Amino acid sequence: MSVNSHGAAGQRASGLLKVTGGRVPGAAKDASHAAAFTHVAPRSMPLPVVIAVPHAGRAYPDHVLADLRDEELCQLRLEDRHVDKVGAAVAKATGTGLLVAHAPRAMLDLNRAHDDIDWEMVSGKHRREGRTHSLISQRSGSANRRARSGLGLVPRRLPGFGEIWKRPLPREELDARIDQIHRPYHAFLRAELQRVCDAWGAALLIDLHSMPPLRQQPGQARAPRIVLGDRFGASCGGPLLARAFRYLDASGYEVAHNRPYSGGYVLDRHAAPSRGIHAIQVEVCRSLYLDDRMAETTKGLASLSSVLAGLVRELGAQTARLADSGRLDEAAE
Repeated sequence: MSVNSHGAAGQRASGLLKVTGGRVPGAAKDASHAAAFTHVAPRSMPLPVVIAVPHAGRAYPDHVLADLRDEELCQLRLEDRHVDKVGAAVAKATGTGLLVAHAPRAMLDLNRAHDDIDWEMVSGKHRREGRTHSLISQRSGSANRRARSGLGLVPRRLPGFGEIWKRPLPREELDARIDQIHRPYHAFLRAELQRVCDAWGAALLIDLHSMPPLRQQPGQARAPRIVLGDRFGASCGGPLLARAFRYLDASGYEVAHNRPYSGGYVLDRHAAPSRGIHAIQVEVCRSLYLDDRMAETTKGLASLSSVLAGLVRELGAQTARLADSGRLDEAAE
């Protein structure tokens, strides 16, 4: 076992490299998922693709569950329930790397910036010297719109339910979550995408999420079952999105583009198409692989995973061709 510069421990076994990093604050030391994330990848990757699953974590410390006003409802509503199992099946079928966050979204949303905080839900805000002025400023109106709506770095409320916590979040605990979950996850993801890009000349991040069933909108033949987000063209090359739409359309799926989900902080932070690092957020409808309660997986998981594996192969091959095209352009110069 080795430890890299991002505080992640790695272990090689059966042709795979498994890395764990960060820590879920408050988790028991002997807990199966005390680490904030796990990354598993083959030593030799056949495609320049990394699949990341930031919202399916289920490693809840006891005190976090005790602080939830409705433990089961909050878990079902906040988690991308079991979509990590979809990601694992796709990664196994395609030989791509898979990064899964174990820290639950209720504790910290990895698709938000570290300062996207609703300070009204935090106690002890002014204890650190030199921070008082900035904290007052954030309270007075510069907080992100999503934080004010209750879905910031630490979710505060749910539509139709209201406040999800019984007590304010201590400032010390918020800092620990940022330092032990958010920073190591994003540091590792940045380094891994760069590693893949250096090896291939390009890299593609598939940021995998799940969504509640969408309603059919005027002009739609059916409600979308998959939504592809590329930050309105900013996070990946057009040919990649075009290929994704062609493939999913041929597979019989109704697909939407950027609405209602265009991607978030993960794509903003890690995508850099001009440097060969592309990123797409893929939202899949939970009814495709979960039961009627949206709680447990069904046989649909296998068929969905098969389709997504085909998508990853298509996009991985296209990403490799983009890299080759870039090398040819450089050679021509």
